[in-house]
Amino acid sequence: MTLLLADDDPITLDALAACLRPEGFQVLLAKDGNEALALWQKHKPDLLCLDIMMPGLDGYEVCRRVREKDSRVPVLFVSAKSEEIDVVVGLRLGADDFVRKPFGKHELIARIHSVLRRVSTAKSPASCFELGELRVFADELRAQREGGDSVDLTPREVSILKLLHDRAGQALSRDVFLDVCWGLDYMPESRTLDQHIAKLRKKIEREPEEIIETIRGVGYRWRG
Repeated sequence: MTLLLADDDPITLDALAACLRPEGFQVLLAKDGNEALALWQKHKPDLLCLDIMMPGLDGYEVCRRVREKDSRVPVLFVSAKSEEIDVVVGLRLGADDFVRKPFGKHELIARIHSVLRRVSTAKSPASCFELGELRVFADELRAQREGGDSVDLTPREVSILKLLHDRAGQALSRDVFLDVCWGLDYMPESRTLDQHIAKLRKKIEREPEEIIETIRGVGYRWRG
């Protein structure tokens, strides 16, 4: 398993590598956005850890360009920029997670393993299901309506839709979504789920709450 680590601070870059190599990961190191993009294009790593503030291309731009070519590879931002807007921008660009600096070694490793498990689950066999008119091809990380265009999904978006499908009609709390779709070892921000749901709705819904219904004070539901 190969990870691409991009940060303009050599101390942080060395610390990231020191955390991850003992876990059995091979690591590619990039000191700026341009080098990160070049290494991604050449080696196609299994996961990218990107700082935001880097010379040349910043982490946001690297993520945007990667997502134009590949909707599947997991992307994590590891950054000192920690305002809510920073997290929102990262998630809207297609990142799977956002780790704030300073980070704990075990937290970072847990989040990486959690994202990689999500990718593996999304690629498992017999992973096609329907939510009303929406057909989800989980193994292909995409969804489509009859006669409509296909939309790309991230592994976590597939997990959210699968949970709604499997528990149709139930009002599911935020804790349930975070436990099932993020994992028990994940330490989420308060708005993480809502941000993912908002982005997902833009992809799959023609009318507000057509598929994902908000249950005030509880969470979300698919009527089924």
